[in-house]
Amino acid sequence: MANGSEETPLPPQSHEASFWSANRRRPVFLIVLVTGLALFFIWLPVEIRTSLSLAFNAQRGLLVLLALFALVTLSLIWSAGQHLDTQVFMLLNMRGYPRWLDRFMWLITQLGNMLAASIFAFLLFILNYRRLAIEIIFGALTLWLLVETIKTLSDRERPFFTLEKTRIIGRREKGDSFPSGHTTQIFFMAALLIHGFKFGMGESFAMYAVAALVGFTRIYVGAHYPRDVVAGMVLGSVWGILAILVDPYWLALRF
Repeated sequence: MANGSEETPLPPQSHEASFWSANRRRPVFLIVLVTGLALFFIWLPVEIRTSLSLAFNAQRGLLVLLALFALVTLSLIWSAGQHLDTQVFMLLNMRGYPRWLDRFMWLITQLGNMLAASIFAFLLFILNYRRLAIEIIFGALTLWLLVETIKTLSDRERPFFTLEKTRIIGRREKGDSFPSGHTTQIFFMAALLIHGFKFGMGESFAMYAVAALVGFTRIYVGAHYPRDVVAGMVLGSVWGILAILVDPYWLALRF
């Protein structure tokens, strides 16, 4: 396990050094992602598209979460917000932690990646929770598409490109920083599993506690600013709610 406190961060200009630079890559990537997202919604059955429309009209909580996500996103243009983000990040990341805790946090952060979601969905599938497994895979893939679109639009560099003393646990993450994909994924999974297994208050609290811990690890390992994580928490919750709202219509699909 590598501790990145001894590594020298790459200078910001290194992003534009190659011929296929970020400035050239992002527009093409964005067009592909947006086109794919549009085609996906066109492909959805009419019942599911209608359900999504009704959800936005009926769910006050969903609208509040969307407004919160928009507010966090807009805060990226405020210099005061960046200053606070940096201070909180430095407080949580740039401290002397024991090596065993670094290893533990690195393991926990893996719960938010696509591989973990795929493995968990596979286990559910072979345990005869096939509908829930398909929902997880389908939701995780479409959520990844949405997150990558937002990352491309936000164009926010990860902390280790601008903060010299950032501790990096594991490898340097690629791609942009906002929002945190791992946090988004784990909060989506938590909402879906709580609904799918009809968890009570205690189990639900435990699920969200694990999800929050994964979000914290994204700051701990040096991959994200706090606002990236907050945005991921909100976006993942929104996607989970939408998946729950269209859940009755999954029975009409044939795979």
